[in-house]
Amino acid sequence: MDIATLQRLNSARAARQASVAVTDLATGRTQTFLEGEPLTSEWDAAISDALRSGRPTLSVVGERSLFINVHLPPPRIVVIGAVHISQALAQLAPVAGFDLSIIDPRTAFATGERFRGVELIADWPEDVLPGRPLDRYTALAALTHDPKIDDFPIRAALEGGCFYVGALGSRKTHAARMERLRLAGVAAEDIGRIRAPIGLDIGAASPAEIAVAILAEIVAALRNRELGWGGEAS
Repeated sequence: MDIATLQRLNSARAARQASVAVTDLATGRTQTFLEGEPLTSEWDAAISDALRSGRPTLSVVGERSLFINVHLPPPRIVVIGAVHISQALAQLAPVAGFDLSIIDPRTAFATGERFRGVELIADWPEDVLPGRPLDRYTALAALTHDPKIDDFPIRAALEGGCFYVGALGSRKTHAARMERLRLAGVAAEDIGRIRAPIGLDIGAASPAEIAVAILAEIVAALRNRELGWGGEAS
């Protein structure tokens, strides 16, 4: 791989931008595509499959054998609320390959004793997130039940294009949440992206079971996410 290609891939990684390197095995020529750029139409399906799996793959397109190497930003989960569900989720997320951080201004909950080895930020989300912007490879789980804490990061996640936005609460609670977001100017289409009640419907009851349901829903959203790639290459 030449220096120019490596520089493009490294720049994309630093910007948390997905990239793909496609090598024609017959010629040895490598082409790189950054997220948002147009793809070669005949390669679209093969590249899209690789992007969703996150794994390099060998694909035959027409009469050409292609090695597709995918470079995705490390997926991460931002949890709003240092609650019991968060404790379980903090243990499960690394097993599934996710970085995880927790934000909660309530210092009685956000303590190192309760969250050992976890990135824990005891501050208001509106003070934290401008310096740690949410992006397409971030999942947000809002778990406090408190609109003063949850609503801002939910809006930030929708604006940032997070691949998953979930919020704890009953249908009645979520209906009130949707109305607040509507009055705050959030588009109905964006509000419809919020997963609430949060987590897959597996009949979860305990905090640990709810954490499993949330993580499963996050994984499903990551693997079935809308890809941020441009139109067809000329």
